[in-house]
Amino acid sequence: MANTAVADPESGLTRAELAGRYGLRVAGERPALGEYARRLWAYRHFMTAYSRAKVASSLSNTQLGQLWQVLTPLTNAAVYFLIFGLILAQHKNVPNFIAYLCTGVFIFIFTQTAATNGVSAITGNLGLIRALQFPRAALPITVTLVQLQQLLMSMVVLAAIVLITGEPITFRWLLLPLMLLLQTIFNVGLSMVMARLGSKVTDLKQIMPFVMRTWLYASGVLYPVALIREHLPPWAANILEWNPPLVFIELARYALLDSHQANLVSSPLKLWALGLFWAVVMGVGGFVYFWRGEKEYGRG
Repeated sequence: MANTAVADPESGLTRAELAGRYGLRVAGERPALGEYARRLWAYRHFMTAYSRAKVASSLSNTQLGQLWQVLTPLTNAAVYFLIFGLILAQHKNVPNFIAYLCTGVFIFIFTQTAATNGVSAITGNLGLIRALQFPRAALPITVTLVQLQQLLMSMVVLAAIVLITGEPITFRWLLLPLMLLLQTIFNVGLSMVMARLGSKVTDLKQIMPFVMRTWLYASGVLYPVALIREHLPPWAANILEWNPPLVFIELARYALLDSHQANLVSSPLKLWALGLFWAVVMGVGGFVYFWRGEKEYGRG
């Protein structure tokens, strides 16, 4: 009702009409979706520079520095190989188990870290949010860019592991950048979803390790999905094939591992269709979901 009241008796204009005449807007007003995307694109150089600074500073206090970007997934893979490869003897069920395991670990960690770090993308940058005006979506996107830079370094090591363990270089290797593009888009949307949820639910960060561990075991990282299928009803097994990390891991194995072609969880065509589906659904859906909460970030 306040906007309909006459604010200027001489002109007879309401407050809303006066604001429109002089180009005034409500402070903190959420822009339209298209305008928001345009503003976000204008900050692309900031996001690139900020992500590089994050990568450089994250391990600057360690003796080995950025070498940990490669050592961390390798150490995880070594531990999993000890438990699942040697103790549980999964290497007998999977050809070239070392390359199979490392591919799964490297690709899954990319999504895992994007999700877990996305939870604190807003809550961990409240000072920046309250000091500067910029599209808040830049923060979860930066989270994913940081993880992407770390993954690219790890992929060099993964390629060496694949070759050392006897896999040939094939034309399918050229499909790996496309798979990484789809996974990056998916991770950006996922990070945005987790960022908004994390800004609302303060305890979410404590729950994430349990969620991600469960997701790890359901994504065919450590052992063939066929072992899980044996204990699931058909409808649950079909749902499992739609699991996004499983889809991207299988696409990476399809591209890199010639020995895994006969053991793919689905046909290559179906895997590519699912990868595209998840990239579009999570990328667009996550962006819209985050945009709808733009006015809430940094409040309180």
